[in-house]
Amino acid sequence: MASHPVISTAIDRPSEASPKSLVSAAYRSLRKDIIEGRLAPGSKLRAEHLKDIYNVGAGTLREALALLASDALVVMQEQRGFRVAAMSYADFQDITETRVVLECHALRLAIQAGDDQWECELIGAFHMLNLAEQRFQKNRTEMFEEWEMANKRFHEALISRCDTLWTERFLKILYSQAERYRRFLLPKRPEARDVHEEHKAIFNAAMARDPNTACDLLSAHIRYNLDNYKNVDEKSTITL
Repeated sequence: MASHPVISTAIDRPSEASPKSLVSAAYRSLRKDIIEGRLAPGSKLRAEHLKDIYNVGAGTLREALALLASDALVVMQEQRGFRVAAMSYADFQDITETRVVLECHALRLAIQAGDDQWECELIGAFHMLNLAEQRFQKNRTEMFEEWEMANKRFHEALISRCDTLWTERFLKILYSQAERYRRFLLPKRPEARDVHEEHKAIFNAAMARDPNTACDLLSAHIRYNLDNYKNVDEKSTITL
């Protein structure tokens, strides 16, 4: 009999919680456990087995899984239930190259439209990222969550004046997808890589209103993990 996945936390379910709020809570918990690798890529997600672990009904679980399918983190198979989306080099390459196109496009628009408020927000986001990176270098495991959040906020601040809603929506999905790969690659990150200097160079180019340099640096920054993933021994990947 298959063992249950080790999840972060069960859903806190107060008696007065509405069905909608329970679905939302289940969605967030499942999403976190998929992105962080607690629910393995390719693994089956049976609502009747997971409902006790997540402390919600099977119907609530199915609704949450359907929402995750729209995020492409879960695959819905007709009459066969749900599976966690698989991971592979081809998938990561598609995610990476699409993200490069969209994020560089958004960055160009943001640099063009950015005002004093945009600069202030970007400076603040870069400062918080700098602090998180210093803590991360001292403790790569325990400080990863703080770094991941600061990294996300920095990338969001870079493009926050792009004024194209659909681009921002697609980038949020792509960022979440890429996070699964970043977490897998974390123990394998080359020590020679200086992520802080990469972020600093992107920040300086954006503040200098130099879109060509900023986009060249951003493209290389995003593609780095793809190259790293390719070099990982195929036997040690989590492709299913």
